[in-house]
Amino acid sequence: MCSDCLYTVVLMTKFVKIPINTPILGKEELSAVVSVVKSGGLTSASKDGGKNVQEFEKLVRTFVKTKYAVSVNSGTAALQAALYALDIKKGDEVIVPSFTFVASANAIASTGAKPVFVDILKENFTIDPDSITKKITRKTKAIMPVHLYGHISSLDRIREISKKHNLSVVEDAAQSLGSTFKGKQTGTFFELGCYSLYPGKVITSGEGGVIVTNNKKLYEKLQMIRNHGMVKGYDSKIFGLNLRLPEINAAIAKIQIKKLPEFIQSRRRNAKLLSDLLSDTKIKIPFERKHEKFNWSLYTIATKNRDSILKKLNSKGIGAAVYYPIPVHKIPIYKNKSKLTNTDWASKHVLSLPVHPNVSSKNIEYIAKTVRDLVNE
Repeated sequence: MCSDCLYTVVLMTKFVKIPINTPILGKEELSAVVSVVKSGGLTSASKDGGKNVQEFEKLVRTFVKTKYAVSVNSGTAALQAALYALDIKKGDEVIVPSFTFVASANAIASTGAKPVFVDILKENFTIDPDSITKKITRKTKAIMPVHLYGHISSLDRIREISKKHNLSVVEDAAQSLGSTFKGKQTGTFFELGCYSLYPGKVITSGEGGVIVTNNKKLYEKLQMIRNHGMVKGYDSKIFGLNLRLPEINAAIAKIQIKKLPEFIQSRRRNAKLLSDLLSDTKIKIPFERKHEKFNWSLYTIATKNRDSILKKLNSKGIGAAVYYPIPVHKIPIYKNKSKLTNTDWASKHVLSLPVHPNVSSKNIEYIAKTVRDLVNE
C-alpha cells in the first residue's frame, strides 16, 4: 500500500465514530480463549473436532434446527466444502448472482466449475429467479442463492426451479444467520447452508464458518473434507483440505451464538427506528417481504449521488460503506459481457448504514438526520 493511501486509511479509521459493523466481545469470550490457551489443546485433527468445536456445532444445530453442523475455518471454506460434498467439478456450472462478495464465485471456481452469473431483484438485491431459468444448461449442476445483507432469496421459486431441473442448491447464508422465512432459518431450506463467522457478521469467531445439513451422508462427507479426507489417522478416503476450525475460534463462537438472539433484537430495533426516520424520503429503504424476518446484518439503502453521500457521511463520523461497488462478473478474473441490469444499477446506488448493537438510538437519529440533509441538498 502506498504511504499516502495508508495515511488516508489511518485518518479515516481514527475519525469514524460509528463503524459500519464491529465485533461485540466481552469477558466471557476472553475467558474462553484463555481457557483454551491454558489447556494446550489449540486444535484437533479428530473427525469430530475438539471439545469446543463439538460444543459449538451442537449449539448451531439447536439454533437453526438441523440434524448436523460442520464448522470450518471461514465462510469461504464452508462454501467450498459444500460444493466438494456435492461433487461439483470441472465442466460443471453453478448459477450464482454477480451482486455478492467475490467469495461466492471463488468457491465455485476452486472446484474447477464455472460460475454462471445472473441478475438480482431490484427490490431486495437477491437472486432473480427468472434470471436463473434463462441460464440453465445441460452443464448446470447447482444454484447458489445469496441471502445478501441478511435479506432472503425467493426460496419458494428457487425450490420449484431446482426440482424441475433436478439441481442441487447451496444457500450462501454468510450474512443471514438468524434471518427466517415462514419461521424457518435461512440456510436450512435445501441440502446445504453456509454461514460466515467473520468479524463483520452478526456473530464472530475471529475467522470461521459453518455448514448445516439434514443429510447424514453429506454430513459424514463434510467431516472428511474439512480434514484432508481422513476419518482415522492417515487414511484419506476422499479429496479434502485442512478446513478445520481451531479450538480458540470455536471457544469464541460458542459464546457468541448464545448472544445471537439478543444481538438480532438490537439490530431489528435499530433498523426499525432508522426506517421510520427515513420513510418519507426519496431513498429506497430495505423492507421485509411477507413471512420474512431479517437479522439486519447490513441496513442497505439505495440513493442517487451515492458516492458523494458516502464521502460526506464518512467525513461526519458515520461509517457507511458500499457492498459492493464492482459486480463480480466485471472483476478481471471473471470479466464477461453478461448484461445484468439490476446488478449494474445496485452497484452504483447501494449504501449500507450502521445498525449493529453498539449503535445507540441517538446514533440512529444522528445518522438519519445526516442522511436526510444530504439527500435534500
